[in-house]
Amino acid sequence: MLFVSLNAEAQCAMCRAVLESEDGMKAAEGINNGIIYLMIIPYILIGGLGFVIYRKLSKEK
Repeated sequence: MLFVSLNAEAQCAMCRAVLESEDGMKAAEGINNGIIYLMIIPYILIGGLGFVIYRKLSKEK
C-alpha cells in the first residue's frame, strides 16, 4: 500500500479556476507556501524531539 501512488486531483472547481487564472498567481503562491509550512512543521517537531532524546541518552553514558 505504501508503494502504490494514485493520481489525486482534489480541488474544488472555484479553487482550481482561481489558481489557473493569471490573476491568481499571488493566490497560487500563497497556497503553495501554506502547503510547505504544513509539511515542514511535523518534521521540525519530530526532529526536535529526536534531538532531545538523543541528548538525554548521550548524557547517561
